Amino acid sequence: MKNAWGKWGGADERGALNLIGAADVRGAAQLVRQGKPLSLAQQISPTMAVPKSRPGMMHFMNRDGGDYAAGRRRPGGFQVADDTVVMPLHAGTHIDALCHCWYDDTLYNGFAATEVKSNGAAKLGVDKLGPIAARGVLLDFVGLNGAPLHDGFAIGPQMLAAAIERAGLVLRQGDAVLLRTGWQERSQAGEAVNFDNEPGLDLDAALVLAEGGVALVGADNFAVEVLPFSEGTVFPVHQRLIRDYGIPLLEGLVLAPLAEEGLSEFLFVAAALPIRGATGSPLNPVAIL
Repeated sequence: MKNAWGKWGGADERGALNLIGAADVRGAAQLVRQGKPLSLAQQISPTMAVPKSRPGMMHFMNRDGGDYAAGRRRPGGFQVADDTVVMPLHAGTHIDALCHCWYDDTLYNGFAATEVKSNGAAKLGVDKLGPIAARGVLLDFVGLNGAPLHDGFAIGPQMLAAAIERAGLVLRQGDAVLLRTGWQERSQAGEAVNFDNEPGLDLDAALVLAEGGVALVGADNFAVEVLPFSEGTVFPVHQRLIRDYGIPLLEGLVLAPLAEEGLSEFLFVAAALPIRGATGSPLNPVAIL
């Protein structure tokens, strides 16, 4: 079975992000025409939808205006507010690190699963990914289909090819490929999202992207891949892309505003919080048009 192990040396912990070279970043910067940055992230709040397996986000004010109204001292007239956020790292718009999933007790690049310990991952943590700047490519399956894809809709190689053709592009090594399924957009029309049933990539389409040399795959759903899985499999796209090809997955994107701009390629920038040994991180990816 094909994989990318050893492609960038036995000690590599960045995986397919190594495919983005300095020339690729300079070329992506040439795509900026308007100078318009567009956030692709969900708003983080206690009302943010998360799977039942994870706690919701909690926001606490450590100090606020009410403290001063109640008589808190104001040395030199200075007043301040500060707060604390507690949230799962795989919630909202977030990136999966290469230590996030595996099989056969072995992580990407042959690292042992025992490297993921109770105090964090000694190998392949999200802090090893570094900042990302690349050519972003939007594949708009909502536009291709004429409506958001329904739950359980599997995007196969043929539909993937049709979306690439519609975009008028050829995928290049080092691209950050973003998939618009419309899953989240349906919730804006009053339909509750179902984390157990989502449209997304099937394994064959995911392997087309991996073999094509993309550096990152992101989507506007929570799993990137189709749910429920094919019979006899569990997160097959996660297993093959993350564990075998070292491709980080970016989940929970907001892509409708980008699609409305009518651009299929753009400068894409993102950076995970460098939390040592973490399996993922919330982040605010930006398309610069």
